Amino acid sequence: MRKKKRKNNVRYSRLVVVISLFLFLAIILRVVQLAVSSEVDDTNLKKLASKRTTKTEVIKAKRGTIYSANGDILAQNVTSYKLIAYLSPSRTTNKNKPQHVVDKEKTASLIAPIIGADYEEILKYLNKTGVYQTEFGSKGKNLSELEKLKIEELNLPGIDFVESYKRYYPKGNFMSYTLGYALATNENETITGKMGLELYYDNILKGEDGYITYQKDLKGYKIAGTKEYKKEATQGKDIYLTIDSNVQFFIEQALTNAKNNYGYEWFTMVVMDAKTGKIIGMSSNPNFDPNTRENISSYLDYTISLPYEPGSTMKTFTYMCAMENNVYDGAETYTSGVYRTEDGTEIGDWNRNGWGVISFDRGYALSSNVGVINLINRHMNSAMLRNCFRKLGFGKKTGVSLPNEETGKINFKYETEIYNAGFGQGITTTPMQNVQALSPLTNDGVILKPYIVSKIVDSSTKEVIYKGKRKTGERVASTETVNKMLQLMSDTVNGIGNTGSGYRIESGQLIGKTGTAQIADVNGNGYLSGKEDIISSFSGIYPKDDPEIIIYASVQRPAGGSQKPISVAVKEVVSNIAKYYGESVNSTEVTDVVTNYTMGSFVNKSIDYAKSTLTNNNINNVVIIGNGNKVIKQYPDRDSTITNKDKVFLITNSSSYTVPNVIGYSSKDASILLSMLGLNVKLNGIGYVTNQSISENTEINGNLEIIIDLNPKFTDT
Repeated sequence: MRKKKRKNNVRYSRLVVVISLFLFLAIILRVVQLAVSSEVDDTNLKKLASKRTTKTEVIKAKRGTIYSANGDILAQNVTSYKLIAYLSPSRTTNKNKPQHVVDKEKTASLIAPIIGADYEEILKYLNKTGVYQTEFGSKGKNLSELEKLKIEELNLPGIDFVESYKRYYPKGNFMSYTLGYALATNENETITGKMGLELYYDNILKGEDGYITYQKDLKGYKIAGTKEYKKEATQGKDIYLTIDSNVQFFIEQALTNAKNNYGYEWFTMVVMDAKTGKIIGMSSNPNFDPNTRENISSYLDYTISLPYEPGSTMKTFTYMCAMENNVYDGAETYTSGVYRTEDGTEIGDWNRNGWGVISFDRGYALSSNVGVINLINRHMNSAMLRNCFRKLGFGKKTGVSLPNEETGKINFKYETEIYNAGFGQGITTTPMQNVQALSPLTNDGVILKPYIVSKIVDSSTKEVIYKGKRKTGERVASTETVNKMLQLMSDTVNGIGNTGSGYRIESGQLIGKTGTAQIADVNGNGYLSGKEDIISSFSGIYPKDDPEIIIYASVQRPAGGSQKPISVAVKEVVSNIAKYYGESVNSTEVTDVVTNYTMGSFVNKSIDYAKSTLTNNNINNVVIIGNGNKVIKQYPDRDSTITNKDKVFLITNSSSYTVPNVIGYSSKDASILLSMLGLNVKLNGIGYVTNQSISENTEINGNLEIIIDLNPKFTDT
């Protein structure tokens, strides 16, 4: 029995040895496999090790800033803070220095008024149980630096902040539909443009995030002496608009005044530089505050994204078409009142009794639909009219750098459709198309393309990577046509009893054409017939003797169907712009002959060359700053069209500069010159400079602020 037992033990021992050898061999093979293989069981070992020992942190790119033409900040990134509170007592290791909220009632009572919340609301968050920390809802987010400092000064235990960035619009609802807005959908995500310029230029504004990668220890700290890989963030580019902050303010103010004094459904206004195509102001009302976005009534920018039937402002372009096709005779007559088409349809003037037998010239001033019908019926056809409209830019995008621009429609075929199109019904256009179509009347028949971006600047290097400039299209009207149309527009506004007489200013320098269109029934049942179911519009030019601005305004459903909201608003804007430019809307004196000149580039050229060139072209109002011999800055820029009445500023390569005397300058000219010299300019009023806070010949050193007092009527005492 003992021998048998000993034999079994030997066999068992051998089995254990064999199994052990097998397991050992398996372990060796596994080690070898791990050593020579990059992937095991569908797992990349190198990547796994890297993830456990490598840390990558994102370096956020700063979104670019949007500026007005005056250098005012319209959109920028600012640091914001989220308020948090630690509730768990486990954070506190020293009772004398608590790291969690101890007195919840006191904390709530002190924090609530700073962030604009109710005491009970804050206390509710602080009374949460079983949580390590808490936040405070929307009231505890997007706190400013000032709010953060106020809370920090309270020295409340357990209160902390999470830093992030947000998009901030310093001027609130100022040109909100044009700027749009940008935001991060989730905390710490990249701020992204959602609307307006912020959306259109999102890729340029947002830049590109960078990163830093390094080896970390078990606690997450960088291991000293190890390599790090770093890619710097590419900061977003800065965008400078053609928008003049002062002109924009005049528009915003006028639209608000019209809303308060009269009422309407919506109101749009676009003002364009008549010689360059720069959009110097544009607005839609109702507007919204892009900081809160709580009162957005529509996501469409009505100036470009909502085509509508323009009404009688289109008569200007129908008349231009007849003139350009040599079929217009202003003295030709017709019977006004009502016109009957071949199928028996009656189309009437707004005064269905008419004015008897009148000329086509008179018909334009009275905004006669029947006059347009007779003009088309006798001398034109649908192809001719459609071709003219397309040349002027209707039926296609203007190309202005804003998102969601619509083309409108100029489709018409049958007799009634052609007649209606001639006076602006049955077709649709946008306000931006209308200012573009008016531009041949201020540029000797050549069309100008509207643009809104003046330049794009690399914020790091200050290099200008894009510069907006005057762009012309084809010649669409002769000088003869231009002069005739300007006269007809002047008669419309300044003639007695004409449809535009409500827009007359004392100087007679504002000219234009009115329009009233019925609103189409959305169900396709013709047009609405209510007194307020109209869109009133005005397309104008100021001043007629030397055009500086083109203005187009439109209002839907003005209260009581009154023309007052639009006429009062237009005159208010024109009056303020005139004072801003240093002109008088009441002056009736005859002006000297005005000549045009296209600016060349004088940068890096000698002062003598610049002066002689300008003098030879009848430009004598030249202001030279500094005692250098070369030009380093100029205004206006190259390719800008100016007149012999305009000022030219030339900054020389001087070793130092002093504050110039700008008393007597228009606020526009003073702002431009002082800004060129690096001064921060604050305007007090509108019109001419009557006083400046820094005296003449004061050396410009550092970041100086100068306040200039203005008055609409300057008298040199």
